[in-house]
Amino acid sequence: MKILITGANGQLGSEIKRIASAYPRHQFFFTDVDELDITQYSQVADYLEKNQIETLINCAAYTAVDKAEEEEKKAEVINGKAPGVLAQALKERGGKLIHVSTDYVFNGKTYHPYKEGDTPNPETAYGRTKLAGEKNIREQNPDAFIVRTAWLYSEYGKNFVKTMIRLGNEKNEIGVIYDQVGSPTYALNLAEAVLTLADIKTRGTSIYHYADEGVCSWYDMAVEIMRYKQFDCKVNALETHQYPTPARRPPYSVLNKSKIKNILANDIPHWRTSLLKCLENL
Repeated sequence: MKILITGANGQLGSEIKRIASAYPRHQFFFTDVDELDITQYSQVADYLEKNQIETLINCAAYTAVDKAEEEEKKAEVINGKAPGVLAQALKERGGKLIHVSTDYVFNGKTYHPYKEGDTPNPETAYGRTKLAGEKNIREQNPDAFIVRTAWLYSEYGKNFVKTMIRLGNEKNEIGVIYDQVGSPTYALNLAEAVLTLADIKTRGTSIYHYADEGVCSWYDMAVEIMRYKQFDCKVNALETHQYPTPARRPPYSVLNKSKIKNILANDIPHWRTSLLKCLENL
């Protein structure tokens, strides 16, 4: 199968690059914004035709959650418009789209693990634009998978884990939010999950939730990082109101993964196991 990865320089795209050689039956194509403008239908359609792409995994996104509050129109182009463009271009070819979305499509106030059929109600610009992308995909009605994930981190790019390592090296004491909980997700695990979906035949659009197992707060995750790295840095637990941000984070970002577990051959790793694996690599 010929598979195109868009947003290939981000966390998830970089992890797919890293493990691509383990999938010799597939031929991978990797692009980022410099090689392909996914907001332009003609460019996308030409690329798909030229390279005979059968499946596209869209890892591209505007992910600056706080900045999106000021740049919602810019975020809408990347998160909202582009997925619709990709869906339309793939529909013309009879190809399949796998699109990565987010827990931020929910407001996090129901305090139960969110199922795929729960009604989205985002309270941030980032969440609204990502939900718009989902809707645009469904309207185009290709053979598509939408995979919502949460709290993504990896050895690549900017993320919470790397920020904590930097602060642990620089400071003796930090404060981290304890009243926002979710499931940290190692991008490597997500990469393996979406590549499993690439082999599945389907008609119409299906939504799946994927995150690593277990639940913690940002505070719990920070404490684990400091402990493993043996930093002499005290972590203080903060309430959300003590660390205001432009975008209101969902207080409960736990996703129900029962649906995707029926597809994946391997058990989903616990977040602490995955975090230690990432820290070892770093």
